[in-house]
Amino acid sequence: MRVLLVEDDEMIGRSLRQALEGGGWSVDWVRDGALAQSAFADGGYTCVLLDLGLPKQDGTEVLRRARERGDTTPVLVLTARDGLEDRIQGLDLGADDYLLKPFEFRELLARMRAVIRRRDGAAHSVIGGGGLQLDLTTREVLRNGTREALTAREFALLHALLERPGAILSREQLENRIYGWGEEVTSNAVDVLIHGMRRKLGPEAIRNVRGLGWRVAAA
Repeated sequence: MRVLLVEDDEMIGRSLRQALEGGGWSVDWVRDGALAQSAFADGGYTCVLLDLGLPKQDGTEVLRRARERGDTTPVLVLTARDGLEDRIQGLDLGADDYLLKPFEFRELLARMRAVIRRRDGAAHSVIGGGGLQLDLTTREVLRNGTREALTAREFALLHALLERPGAILSREQLENRIYGWGEEVTSNAVDVLIHGMRRKLGPEAIRNVRGLGWRVAAA
């Protein structure tokens, strides 16, 4: 899955990117508010990690503009601003959660899972329905009562499809959810991933709609 990291501190940003990529996330890292605004508007992110004290444009302005244009991407604010009014302002502007620096990486991951669950309308760390579900905590797929391990990119692909069961997602939409900036994407990368998923889950788990893209059955 793809995350936008907005952090101007070089050491913190580098550490977070390495840790997130080690956990299977594709990370796009920007260091100022203007770049954050542009990246946010481009879309395709599962979650945004947003610092507030940014050069060029404050994080609160980035968040305000995103919500004004109707962007519902989960936003987790990461900041050293610990005043009550700062927290209230961030939440009122549309932040989904607020995490004070310094923090433990495990807590960050747990909060990311929580805001993604809420966006998906799930009370638990499982999305999907019927015979095909995805466990967001263990990153396993549940297929007719059995669990199957997934690679990071398989997980990102299936998460994108299960967020919108029944909807057709194009090759470009799936690529935008799976790969970050600068990652080389071959012309048949999505086809290869889906072929591997069908071998694990069965040929009917992910269906091709010729000329349009792929979908999973509605729950």
